[in-house]
Amino acid sequence: MVVSYKKLWKLLIDRDMRKKNLQEAACLSPSSMAKLSKNENVSMDVLIKVCIALSVDFSDIMELVPNKDEIK
Repeated sequence: MVVSYKKLWKLLIDRDMRKKNLQEAACLSPSSMAKLSKNENVSMDVLIKVCIALSVDFSDIMELVPNKDEIK
Protein backbone atom coordinates (compact mmCIF):
# COMPACT_ATOMS: atom_id res chain seq x y z
CA MET A 1 0.00 0.00 0.00
CA VAL A 2 1.10 3.56 -0.68
CA VAL A 3 -0.11 6.90 0.62
CA SER A 4 -2.07 9.20 -1.66
CA TYR A 5 -2.64 12.87 -0.86
CA LYS A 6 -5.22 13.42 -3.63
CA LYS A 7 -7.81 14.23 -0.97
CA LEU A 8 -5.59 17.05 0.27
CA TRP A 9 -5.24 18.60 -3.18
CA LYS A 10 -8.99 18.34 -3.78
CA LEU A 11 -9.61 20.00 -0.42
CA LEU A 12 -7.30 22.87 -1.35
CA ILE A 13 -9.18 23.35 -4.62
CA ASP A 14 -12.50 23.36 -2.77
CA ARG A 15 -11.19 26.00 -0.38
CA ASP A 16 -9.61 28.03 -3.20
CA MET A 17 -6.16 27.62 -1.66
CA ARG A 18 -2.81 27.13 -3.32
CA LYS A 19 -0.02 24.90 -2.07
CA LYS A 20 1.92 28.01 -1.09
CA ASN A 21 -1.00 29.13 1.10
CA LEU A 22 -1.00 25.76 2.84
CA GLN A 23 2.76 25.87 3.29
CA GLU A 24 2.49 29.25 5.02
CA ALA A 25 -0.60 28.37 7.09
CA ALA A 26 0.92 25.12 8.37
CA CYS A 27 4.50 26.46 8.65
CA LEU A 28 5.85 23.70 6.39
CA SER A 29 9.26 23.62 4.77
CA PRO A 30 9.56 23.56 0.98
CA SER A 31 10.94 20.02 1.21
CA SER A 32 7.89 18.81 3.13
CA MET A 33 5.61 20.33 0.49
CA ALA A 34 7.65 18.65 -2.23
CA LYS A 35 7.29 15.29 -0.49
CA LEU A 36 3.53 15.75 -0.17
CA SER A 37 3.32 16.66 -3.85
CA LYS A 38 5.17 13.48 -4.79
CA ASN A 39 3.07 11.27 -2.47
CA GLU A 40 6.19 10.47 -0.47
CA ASN A 41 6.23 9.70 3.24
CA VAL A 42 6.29 12.67 5.57
CA SER A 43 6.54 12.80 9.33
CA MET A 44 3.53 12.66 11.58
CA ASP A 45 4.38 16.22 12.69
CA VAL A 46 3.88 17.45 9.13
CA LEU A 47 0.52 15.69 8.84
CA ILE A 48 -0.60 17.12 12.18
CA LYS A 49 0.37 20.65 11.10
CA VAL A 50 -1.63 20.25 7.88
CA CYS A 51 -4.67 18.91 9.74
CA ILE A 52 -4.55 21.73 12.29
CA ALA A 53 -4.13 24.41 9.61
CA LEU A 54 -7.12 23.07 7.67
CA SER A 55 -9.18 21.97 10.72
CA VAL A 56 -9.57 18.44 9.36
CA ASP A 57 -8.72 14.85 10.28
CA PHE A 58 -6.10 12.58 8.69
CA SER A 59 -8.72 10.74 6.65
CA ASP A 60 -9.71 14.06 5.04
CA ILE A 61 -6.26 14.61 3.50
CA MET A 62 -4.85 11.16 2.77
CA GLU A 63 -5.69 7.57 2.00
CA LEU A 64 -3.91 4.27 1.48
CA VAL A 65 -4.13 2.86 -2.02
CA PRO A 66 -2.73 -0.36 -3.45
CA ASN A 67 0.47 0.09 -5.39
CA LYS A 68 0.75 -1.15 -8.96
CA ASP A 69 2.38 -4.46 -7.95
CA GLU A 70 -0.47 -5.31 -5.57
CA ILE A 71 -3.16 -4.77 -8.20
CA LYS A 72 -1.87 -7.57 -10.43
